[in-house]
Amino acid sequence: MNIQGTRVVVEKSQKETFEFLSDLKNFEQLMPESIQKFEVDGDSFIFGLKGMPEIRLVLKENTPYSNVTLGAASSKLDFQLVADIQPVDENSSEVQLEFQGKFNAMMAMMVKKPLTSFIETLTDNLETI
Repeated sequence: MNIQGTRVVVEKSQKETFEFLSDLKNFEQLMPESIQKFEVDGDSFIFGLKGMPEIRLVLKENTPYSNVTLGAASSKLDFQLVADIQPVDENSSEVQLEFQGKFNAMMAMMVKKPLTSFIETLTDNLETI
């Protein structure tokens, strides 16, 4: 299951945007208002949204200055959140978030709508950093 967010322009250079997304504590600024827990622990963070189970994301890969990939810490849920960062000019960059998950059909039906909404919120908040 793949969910692609819209491409948004961030008023930061490609390097600045990459550094922002590589610093996991900054993800708290991108989270929905319904966030109830957010804790960074080394190269991972755990977050909880109202009415949802807590999820731990681990920094899996980052390619200066074009990609930051976070993945699920739990082997029960196999997914990644990928940020693709492209330069626009020296003061702005374009970012697209993509959720890539391996779920059975039933699970995919249950999580598609809330995950799409989550990606949209992260994307909207990314535009304002």
